[in-house]
Amino acid sequence: MELQARRAIVGAGMWGTTLAIQLARSGPVALLARDEEHARQIAQERQNARHLPGIQLPAEVEVDHRPEALAGADQLVIFATSAAGMRSAAERVAAHVHPDALIVSVAKGIERDTLLRMTQVLCEVVPDAERRVAALSGPNLALEIARGLPASAVVGAADEAVGAAVVEMVASRSFRLYRNRDVIGVELCGALKNIVAIAAGAAEQLGFGDNGKAGLITRGLAEMTRLGVAAGANPLTFAGLAGLGDVVATCFSPLSRNHRLGVELARGRRWSEIEGTLPGVAEGAYTVTAALELARRSGVEMPIAREVHNAIFQGKSVQRCLIDLLSREQKDELAGLEEWARQAFPGEPAAP
Repeated sequence: MELQARRAIVGAGMWGTTLAIQLARSGPVALLARDEEHARQIAQERQNARHLPGIQLPAEVEVDHRPEALAGADQLVIFATSAAGMRSAAERVAAHVHPDALIVSVAKGIERDTLLRMTQVLCEVVPDAERRVAALSGPNLALEIARGLPASAVVGAADEAVGAAVVEMVASRSFRLYRNRDVIGVELCGALKNIVAIAAGAAEQLGFGDNGKAGLITRGLAEMTRLGVAAGANPLTFAGLAGLGDVVATCFSPLSRNHRLGVELARGRRWSEIEGTLPGVAEGAYTVTAALELARRSGVEMPIAREVHNAIFQGKSVQRCLIDLLSREQKDELAGLEEWARQAFPGEPAAP
């Protein structure tokens, strides 16, 4: 039996459930869980006790686990899985995604083996996705949005009509959305800021102080921007909601799983001990290897990401990682962005 909702969300984690609550304010929405047991629990208890305990689901949220239940969602299908699980989730439901539905990724990561962004993965798997795909990213701490607190985000879509339609269907008075045609930048911001948040949590736990933490975060944003520019993104995107906005939220909030991972690493715990205890996926840990490979191929330097990788996967102490970052050669603050600046402002004199 098809669900009645014309809009659907694939993935019943914290963010997917939150978006279901958000969309339910304007009509029925289908929430597709990964397995029957989880779907039954949510439907019976009217809350996602596994990922969003204490938050009641409106009656307009229709819960199922069967891919064929998507057939009636002819307006919008949002993919809210982890980045690592995006391809398998898309393959499971691809044949049932309505040909007229807009397709939106809200996952923040890079596929490790292919180095593809999430909309690129969807375009490979879902038929005819290229003409109707978008990405949503920004400072989106799920628990706050589920509670109705004000938030904002960016819809990245190359087609302005697609972006406008997604904004129309998803935005509300408390969830303000902006459009941006720079899909590359929007997605890379969402993926890379998680790496910076791990470093920020570690620095906070080690007592770096506000000055030290601010410096680390700012240089992390510079790394993000350098890689984005090399990949063809608009650097201004990194100064917007998907970039700076999400960096601020993720690097400072205890609700951030990536921030919490950094804190736990700084306490001397290993990734193998931490991974299963987090209330969801710390995407930065799964993205950092792919980000460094993208950087290598592009000739971009990412020292903060390198040390995050060392702390998670090489067993290097967080204290040593941060000391090595502080010991690096002092350089021009805009190093790596000069060529972009020359192209963007050809009439400006060169820096002295």
